[in-house]
Amino acid sequence: MSCNVFSRLSNNAETVLSASSAVSFDLSSLRLSRVTLSTRMARWGMVIVAIYLLMALITPLLVMVGVLPEANAGLDNPIYAPPSWGHWCGTDRLGRDVCVRTMEGSGVALQVVLLAVTLAVLVGVPLGMMSGYLGGAFDRMLVLVMDTLYTLPVLLLSVVLAFLLGRGIPNAAAALCVVYVPQYFRVVRNQTAQVKAELFVEAARSLGAGPIWILRKYLLRNVITSVPVLLTMNAADAVLVLGGLGFLGLGLPETVPEWGSDLNMALAAVPTGIWWTALYPGLAMFVLVLGLSFLGEGLEAWVSGLDESTA
Repeated sequence: MSCNVFSRLSNNAETVLSASSAVSFDLSSLRLSRVTLSTRMARWGMVIVAIYLLMALITPLLVMVGVLPEANAGLDNPIYAPPSWGHWCGTDRLGRDVCVRTMEGSGVALQVVLLAVTLAVLVGVPLGMMSGYLGGAFDRMLVLVMDTLYTLPVLLLSVVLAFLLGRGIPNAAAALCVVYVPQYFRVVRNQTAQVKAELFVEAARSLGAGPIWILRKYLLRNVITSVPVLLTMNAADAVLVLGGLGFLGLGLPETVPEWGSDLNMALAAVPTGIWWTALYPGLAMFVLVLGLSFLGEGLEAWVSGLDESTA
């Protein structure tokens, strides 16, 4: 009797162990597949962004040497010409080459977006570090301002700022910068408030290190890891917001090739069967946003892996 009970218990134990090993194997395989997928997404994102950067650099040179026509040159071209060997993506209602405007629009979009997110990082990260480290009334005042800006819809705030600042590349970048500063502030402030309670910060403070030294030497490298992920995500969002501003006529001057304004101009012609004036700018915007999103997902997985390895 006791031998049968013992054999049953051993069989049950073996079953539980095999099931737990299978579950752990499935979890490890899922984790590995997620890392592999994120790596592939990051590679595809880097390739897409690199293609857009190359196109932004090469297109003005091709226009300069006469290989491609100018983006605003349309007097000698037929209006609403379909795609052909002479005009690969057709022409718009002013006779302008859609392909050239789409290619030059990539450079304009990257220029505005990179300027906007760079300014947002340069403003939001230092403010977040100082607010999280110093605390007190300074922290409460900044948190109130940033939370107020953060609660406002992104597109609505961008529209108001673009209307007040006017058209232009620096003005559009400034409008987008104000929108994204609160996101960097909130992330960096929360991480700074956590890291400043660590023992190595307390040791540095007890040895006489000043706030600037501690922020620069000890806190910056511990809170900066999440910034690249947020930067790529904001860049993808900024491409859409810039397109929305251009669609509403609040982005860049009419002489500057911009996807949103071209989509606005193409909207009236789509019901008549003229599809190419809207397809190529919209497709270019979609692919760039997709590439930046892929790059952000890959960076997020990489940062998560670093956190798990150091934990």
